[in-house]
Parts: sequence; structure tokens; C-alpha cells
Amino acid sequence: MSPNFYVAIEGVIGVGKTTLARLLGHEFGAQVLLEVFEENPFLSSFYADRALYAFQTQIFFLLSRYRQQHRVIGQTLAHSSLISDYTFAKDRLFAELNLANDELEMYRRMHEILAEKIYLPDLVVYLRAGIDTLMNRIAIRDRVYERGMSRRYIQDLSAAYDRFFATYTDTPVLVIETDNLDYVHRREDLDYVVERVRAALAQGTGQHPLPEFEHLDAVETLRVAETRRRLPDFQRWHRALDEEKGFLTDLYFNYIALTEEVGELARTLKQAWRRQETLIAQVGNRQEAQDRALSEQLPAIEEELADILAYVLKLANYAGIDLEACYLSKMKQNQERLW
Repeated sequence: MSPNFYVAIEGVIGVGKTTLARLLGHEFGAQVLLEVFEENPFLSSFYADRALYAFQTQIFFLLSRYRQQHRVIGQTLAHSSLISDYTFAKDRLFAELNLANDELEMYRRMHEILAEKIYLPDLVVYLRAGIDTLMNRIAIRDRVYERGMSRRYIQDLSAAYDRFFATYTDTPVLVIETDNLDYVHRREDLDYVVERVRAALAQGTGQHPLPEFEHLDAVETLRVAETRRRLPDFQRWHRALDEEKGFLTDLYFNYIALTEEVGELARTLKQAWRRQETLIAQVGNRQEAQDRALSEQLPAIEEELADILAYVLKLANYAGIDLEACYLSKMKQNQERLW
């Protein structure tokens, strides 16, 4: 880990960005940069009438965020690490959601010019939570201008965040599911987050781009480019795919579907085994019979194994599990275990 680092925390309204930024600032001995959104004079009007006040609100945020980050980040990193509760890049996400036509085009041009002068984080921590969790947290903090915020808007915003980070490659991204975390009141939850951030900074490896669902047909959507990937990439990809296609996300339904796929794999392997026994009498060699039988069933086996992996990834998503982290932990136990 470099002496001074810059970590930005992202996520939907109410997910806990500012709270975590303050806590991590204390844990890492870093300065904290918080978004000054209360100064936007259009914010209350925007939540009351998004269409009418979207452009004014977005341009004010863009210039405010640029002014703050351009001035503060470089100066701070010269003598201290920095934790921020937002990224400059996320401004574009909100603009794509709230603006259209000429207003959106004008915004894009301004953002492109300003973004060239902004420091990129060493790591983005993307906090996720379910809609019920987000709505509950928004209600608890009870900000006046958020009281009229609709559930539909939070749903749209959450989906937009997932699409954004499914293809974001400017910096490494660490995704943390927060539905079952309470890092304010439970020290073990804060320790968990701190260690994941520390490990991600030490690794320094970024994610690879994943398919953009809204611009691709069904075949292209399911095609994963031939580049190195990690399990968190696939987990995020599946979550975005489920939301885009409207697939069921119930944990127990997906478990039942997984058992069905395992059964289909068993039937395919059974067919290969029966074919092998038939071929042994013809070729007189068990290994050759097995190779030929498996070769005949290989496309079906590949398909069933892919389906099984898909449901395992989905189960990890909806149980709030980092599959790669728990896999590596379990394999380390196996490696050190006396069999």
C-alpha cells in the first residue's frame, strides 16, 4: 500500500457513504472529504419536480463537485491519505438518469472537459443495499428534502448505479453488500469492511469491463470478453443481468433452480456413462470408451456446468456473500488441514 492513498465511497442515496467515510478516516488516519450537497439551492425543488429542475440541479452539482475536488484532493494527498464519500464520475450517472436531449448533450461536454483535471481514486468502494433497506435508512435520517423521495426513484437510481459499475474501469472497485452490516454499532462489521478495503488497496488490481445490457442483444449480452476476470466481476454482472431481464432474485427459488441444474448434469453424465459401457465392448479399452462418450456429451456438460455456476453466483449475491473471499478462505483452511 502506498504511503498516501485516495479512497472514494459510492452508492445509492441512504446506503451509508458518509458514515463509512468518517469511520474509515478514523481507522486509517486519513483526511475526509464530504460532499456539500446541502448548498445546492435547487435540490428541494428537484425532489418535488424532477423534470423541471433537473438541469439546474445537475449543473450546480457538477461545478460544485469540480471546485471542491480540484482544489482539495491534490493538496491533501501531498501530506495525508484521503477518504471521500463521493466520486466526480458519479455526477455523470445522475445526469444520464435525469437529463435528456440538448440538456444532456451540453452536460456531457462540460463533464468531459472538467473530468480531465480531476484526480482518480486508488480505490472505489461501492456500497450496495436492497430497496427496502435504502428506504428505511432514508426515513430514519429524515432529511426534509428527501421526505417526498419516491421508491420508484430509488429503484431507478439503484439500477443505474449497478449498470454504471458493471462497466466502470477507471479505477479498482470493491463491492460491499450492506443489508446485513451495521458498522456503526457492531465493531466486527467495521473490522470486516476495514480489512476488505485494506486488502483491496494492497492488491491494486482493477476490474475488467462487463457487457452493457441496454445496448446489446441477447447473444451479445451473454458473451463475456476473453479477458481475465474475477468472481466479484461475475457476481456484479449477474446482479445487473437479473435486474435488466427481470429474473427472480429470491434466494430459495434460485437454490431450487440450482438443484434442478445439478440434476440435469447428473442425467447428462449418466447418459455418457451408459454410452461408455456400450463402447467398451466395441473398442476394448475403457479409457478410449470414456473419452469418446464424454466427447459426445461435452456440449451438454459444458452448458449444465455453466448454468450451475450461474446459480451459485446468484445465490452468493442474494445471500450477501463475497464468493471469491469465502472460497479463498476455505481453500486456505483445506491447504493447512491435516487430511
